[in-house]
Amino acid sequence: MKKPAALGCLTILILFAIFLVASGALYTVQETKQVIITQFGEPQGEPITEPGLKFKIPFIQNVNEIEKRILEWDGRANEMPTKDKTYIIVDTYARWQITDPLKYFQKLRDERSARSRLDDILGSETRNTIAKHELIEVIRSTKDRKPAVSEDLAEADMSGAIGTLIPIRKGRTSLEKEIFETSKNKLSEFGIELLDIRFKRINYNESVRERIYDRMISERQQIAERFRSEGNGEAAKILGDMERDLKKIESEAYKEVETMKGEADAKATEIYAKAYNVSPDASEFYQFLRTMELYDQMLGGESTVILSTDSDMFQYLKEVQPVNKKPAPRQNFRPALPNQ
Repeated sequence: MKKPAALGCLTILILFAIFLVASGALYTVQETKQVIITQFGEPQGEPITEPGLKFKIPFIQNVNEIEKRILEWDGRANEMPTKDKTYIIVDTYARWQITDPLKYFQKLRDERSARSRLDDILGSETRNTIAKHELIEVIRSTKDRKPAVSEDLAEADMSGAIGTLIPIRKGRTSLEKEIFETSKNKLSEFGIELLDIRFKRINYNESVRERIYDRMISERQQIAERFRSEGNGEAAKILGDMERDLKKIESEAYKEVETMKGEADAKATEIYAKAYNVSPDASEFYQFLRTMELYDQMLGGESTVILSTDSDMFQYLKEVQPVNKKPAPRQNFRPALPNQ
């Protein structure tokens, strides 16, 4: 009776051993994973990327799963200076993927080490890029985004009378691309492909917030001053053109008036000459008429005129004889009475 029981126990042990060996030799590769087989810590063969049921040497080889999907990286918000020594707080995020699992496993082993390396590389490149550019480059999305300002106005007044505006040559999008290119080359050495990196949020440091506001006000005032100066220049140009046109019109009108007066004087002189040549009496009458007009101009006001008795102007005054009129004798007038 003891032999069948012992045989049954042995069978169970054999089956259990077979199960352990089978479970240690079989493993499953999921669609979202890729596998590196290691033997005593060393990778064996090529990475397994195809999903399905796979075999390995039990108890000797180990299965190391590596993520195949796109992973996210959320960096810490760090304070860093810009080129103009303005401290800002930059918060970034990125997307990455493991494209070379063998290289990734050899240098990083696990995802925790990979994230630590991402913190070092992406954080360092972000800090270096921010330090090489002005604040306005980080704030503006692109260099083409202009706040109703022409390019010559963005270059500002180089005389320094009203301050200067720093020209936008790149913009935030270009800075993100710059960080992406430099970081991508460094991460490729670890079997990681950087897919994208962006600025999630940019805040001003409290110690420089007031200075940023003052700079914004100064920028707006400079733009307004430039528009005012351009407007004043245009107004002066319009006034100058108006005065020039007015003087031209006045000169042309004066020329026309003088021409008409000259023609009238010539015609009047011609008429006087013809009248003078008609008869001596007409000549004397013309002379007398002109003298009377002159008397009216000279003696018409309150002016005092002193003339010599030999003067031609005095000849008509000498010929004027006073008229002595005696009053008529008073006659007694008696009305006639009607006949009775």
